[in-house]
Amino acid sequence: MSGRPELVARVASAGFDLPASTDARAVLAGDVGGTKTVLALICPQGSVLAEAVYASREFPGLEPVVARFRAAHPAPVRCVAMSVAGPVIRGQARITNLPWRLDAARLRDALGVDDVRLVNDLQATAHALPHLHPEQIRTLQRGVPEPAGPRAVIAVGTGLGEAMLLPRDGGFVAVPSEGGHADFAPRGRLQRALLAHLHREHDHVSYERVCSGLGIPNLYGFLRARSGLPEPAWLAAAFAAADDTTPVIVAAGMRREGRCEVCRRTLRVFAAILGAEAGNLALRTLATGGVYVGGGIPPRLLPVLRGRAFAEGFLRKGPMSAVVARIPVHAVMEPRTALLGAARYGMTAA
Repeated sequence: MSGRPELVARVASAGFDLPASTDARAVLAGDVGGTKTVLALICPQGSVLAEAVYASREFPGLEPVVARFRAAHPAPVRCVAMSVAGPVIRGQARITNLPWRLDAARLRDALGVDDVRLVNDLQATAHALPHLHPEQIRTLQRGVPEPAGPRAVIAVGTGLGEAMLLPRDGGFVAVPSEGGHADFAPRGRLQRALLAHLHREHDHVSYERVCSGLGIPNLYGFLRARSGLPEPAWLAAAFAAADDTTPVIVAAGMRREGRCEVCRRTLRVFAAILGAEAGNLALRTLATGGVYVGGGIPPRLLPVLRGRAFAEGFLRKGPMSAVVARIPVHAVMEPRTALLGAARYGMTAA
């Protein structure tokens, strides 16, 4: 998939602006996740010179992935900036849903590059928020935005990530978090039963456990058992043929004809939980500049997220309901926000 023209054209045409630089060399940017790793060479003007997508679990670590990419694209680079799905502490990181350990110093030695930086994927996404163009987002709630106000991002992919973009010195600073691993707080009888169900298997039930690519099958399993309905043969066959059941559940719930009602309800419960945690994040950060819902899953569920379940979850905050009603909410449609945010982080820091 390296350097596919249609991918290059789509990312470049998005108009993602990067900091001005006199260094013509590209940044080697990456977005390292539990499912896939995306690597790209991005020039100072913001266009993508080469790009490749790799299945993360087919490699023992990041170094072999980068080595394969560099063998195909050996152009000189000014720095390396990697967005990683996990906390970054003193230049080291462990991918939350992948047995990889990343070390900036080790990568620097392996690549022979002076500057290698690791940044949490949600922190990278937050870096990109002020530079997204209108065509890269879809508004779920208009609210009353304050351009200089704090912003927050909650991203649903393999896992669930959260970060903040806070005002500082006339600009913004991106602050990572691991809020997706905070305790799940159920709302209503159904969600309380879900929590009790998951507690039989897990000592700690986080929002990620119920609101992520990993969590959607947990919702489906609970709702299927609760329904008492047998699994349709066509759906059972699709599950048996799939390495990952989440896309099957999503597709079966989104179908206009012949869809699975348990899958459909799974998506509504997912949207309600996501809306509630997005509203929690809005309150924690007082995100008057907006809450951004990112990651690979929300763009596939846009009609569901525009429905009542998400809105009620977001807005039902007791005495703070009027506060969150004024906060804009946007779905991020650009799939490479973390990648391009990492490139911006690298160019700003280099």
